[in-house]
Amino acid sequence: MSKNEFEFDGEYCVDVFRKLAAVDSTTGMYEPIQDLACKMLDELGVKYELTHKGGVIADMGGEGDPIVVTAHLDDIGLMVRRVNPDGTLEVCPIGGLYPFYCVTENVRVYTRDGRVYTGTVCRAPSSIHVTEDELRKTLGDFSANVAVVLDEDVRSAADVNALGITTGDIIALEPRFTMSNGYLKSRFIDDKASAAILFTFAKSLKRTGAKLNRKTYFYFAFYEEIGHGTSYLPQGVKDVLAVDIAPTGPKQTSDERKVSIFAKDSRFPYHYGLVNDLRAAAIKAGVDYVIDVFTPHYGSDGDTSVVAGYDIRHGAIGFGTANSHGYERTHIDGLKQTFDLLKAYLI
Repeated sequence: MSKNEFEFDGEYCVDVFRKLAAVDSTTGMYEPIQDLACKMLDELGVKYELTHKGGVIADMGGEGDPIVVTAHLDDIGLMVRRVNPDGTLEVCPIGGLYPFYCVTENVRVYTRDGRVYTGTVCRAPSSIHVTEDELRKTLGDFSANVAVVLDEDVRSAADVNALGITTGDIIALEPRFTMSNGYLKSRFIDDKASAAILFTFAKSLKRTGAKLNRKTYFYFAFYEEIGHGTSYLPQGVKDVLAVDIAPTGPKQTSDERKVSIFAKDSRFPYHYGLVNDLRAAAIKAGVDYVIDVFTPHYGSDGDTSVVAGYDIRHGAIGFGTANSHGYERTHIDGLKQTFDLLKAYLI
């Protein structure tokens, strides 16, 4: 098998992302997305095991010096903080979600007894025509400036309580996936597009019978957005490589049509030797890459494994992504370059 036969199936990758994005998986609510991941691995004929807290570790084969390649399937979202006297919901964020990036979004509220209600994240007060100060010009505080309005005839806290909605219920945001001219636009490109790349890699691996150059696990984690996705690793792992978004911005080298190799994030530098290995693989394979530094608000699951005490090298790569933790955008070329770097490094 030549490496040229091991190709990126963009149509499959986008289809997998569409399926993953359609499943609500606000951090902590992992069972439905875990079931979907397991179903897709079963279809590909890939063996896997489940972690106790929630997570899927797929055994991709290969021999020697095990590596974990991880992408996370949990999403940022909201939780009911309390039911307001007027029947709206005061909310708090799960993960790094800010009010200005979710106001006006449609949501689904999941009660603890399995009921689901729809609603909208609204500014509070909601109508600019009857309030002063332009509805408070900033939206930096959930408790003061935002409320979820339910699509139900509720006018009091008692009305809402009768629906079974209470403090601690999880609220998932509508992803709103669309694609135009090669650009993917959706919530939760972070990090379901990375997971889609891993599934696409697994499909090519099975189709071609390619041999990995080392023992490889694909780890689909469900707690990255709150900092402990890969705090457990399989025995003997030497390296952890996170595949995650590379946020674009005025001071960034990252580009939506390229793959970034991460040199540092807001916690600490990535392993110097692993970064160099990834760079060398990219150069040899002609991958369109950049090296980037992400501060002040970025971390990956590679960091998590280091902090958990594992004696590993850790690194991260990913496609350039605009509007991180909001209504995100990337390009299919960036997904392909990320796939190609994985191929160059692992095969």
